[in-house]
Amino acid sequence: MSTVAQALVDWLKSMGIEVIFGIPGVHTIELYRALSGAGIRHVTPRHEAGAGFMADGYARVSGRFGVALVITGPGLTNILTPMAQARADSVPMLVISGVNRRETLGKGHGHLHELPDQQALAGTVCPSFHLARAEDLPATLDQIAQALVTGRPGPVHLQIPLDLMAAPLMGTTVAPQHPDVMQANDLLAQAHAPVILAGGGCRRAGAEVQALAERLGAPVILTTNARGLMHDHPLVVPASPSLAPVRDLIRHADRLLVLGSELGPTDCDMYEDGASPDTSGMIRVDIDAEQLARHPVVLSLQGDVAAILPLLSRATPAADGPGRAARARNAARNALPAGYDAEITVLERLRDTCPEAIMVGDSTQIVYAGNLYYDHDRPGGWFNAATGFGALGYAPGAAVGAALAAPESRILCLIGDGGLMFSPGEMLTAAEERLDITFIVFNNAGFGEIATAMRAAGAQVLGCTPRPPDFADLARACGLPFERVSPQAVQITGPGPRLIEVALPPVE
Repeated sequence: MSTVAQALVDWLKSMGIEVIFGIPGVHTIELYRALSGAGIRHVTPRHEAGAGFMADGYARVSGRFGVALVITGPGLTNILTPMAQARADSVPMLVISGVNRRETLGKGHGHLHELPDQQALAGTVCPSFHLARAEDLPATLDQIAQALVTGRPGPVHLQIPLDLMAAPLMGTTVAPQHPDVMQANDLLAQAHAPVILAGGGCRRAGAEVQALAERLGAPVILTTNARGLMHDHPLVVPASPSLAPVRDLIRHADRLLVLGSELGPTDCDMYEDGASPDTSGMIRVDIDAEQLARHPVVLSLQGDVAAILPLLSRATPAADGPGRAARARNAARNALPAGYDAEITVLERLRDTCPEAIMVGDSTQIVYAGNLYYDHDRPGGWFNAATGFGALGYAPGAAVGAALAAPESRILCLIGDGGLMFSPGEMLTAAEERLDITFIVFNNAGFGEIATAMRAAGAQVLGCTPRPPDFADLARACGLPFERVSPQAVQITGPGPRLIEVALPPVE
């Protein structure tokens, strides 16, 4: 006879799950009993936040939802930050946690790992499901499947009371509905200077976006989560809509088509100057009905970008699309803040010497520069935590997840010395799993961006120079080959896992 834990693992297997990230505890023994022999690979991070970031990176690269398994109480609170990051960037993730025995919930008796309302806490970030009875599991899993595979992707939480995990137990999808695109085609046919703004919803629709851009003769602006699409194409503008020249391109468009982007400030108003162009005349395509209702539009089309774009057609491309794109590209690069062009040159050298590598970034200066302007050569191969929720320490775990999702690929983890101290243990996971990850830590012995912001605000720089470790010793402790280089000399010299320290002038 199957148990709740066994039935859950069988369902995960049926959903195509091949890897689970988690740290076992006495409260999840039954789930681990069910995992044994299930044919699902288990990867152990060094912190529950690492489990969440690994599931995030795995999902972004594999195209399937990532799965993290944590204990009740602190296991869930530790993974809330990765769940929030996944929510901000529309990354599908299932977090399975325990919760205390049913008869203790809400009593406040002081049981181990007790929270006043664990489900409500998770529910502030994402849909949260509580298994109240063993016989409810099939219906609950159907609801979870719907939440994971329909609408806007994101995290989902399932909590199972400890007294139900071993209890005996005697995926569906929704067919896509294609909207009427006749009006959209009429509007696009009238445009003489159309522009496409592509967001993260286009990550797996690169061919469809390119085909539409070529039909329209429209420059394609890529937000951070769309980078890697249409690499080196004459119509691509791999630059942030926060830059004035990119905004000018939007402002002078007679029809803006926004595809799979929430139009959030971290993409479109990074400096919060309020100077974003008026987009109320846009045509908007998004899978999320709530998202479509958040901005004024002339027309909205709800559905998957890859399914809708082939329905949009135009006989004659607009004139000078490549010229408009080239002028915007050049002007955007020239408009970068001081020092950013040198950072982007490092990224381009890494890209050209490691073709089609996956670059996973943290919140650090070179990633900020790349988010403003950088043309990556692999769809879905540039992503980081510097947009959306902005979680420090994201990159090492996400790089592990990416490496497991794409074992044939080289993974470059770009992180600052401050961010790496949030999650250094995940380098041990990379070593243990023998993953081809090169951890590149940009060491300025502090929080450089924050120090700069303090000075700009006329405040005394305080708390921005935490002493980093000796990275050579840290690499040795993790069993990783190590190099220390200048920014001009950074290059990938061999397979990972390995650690490269890029020495920068220290924060003052």
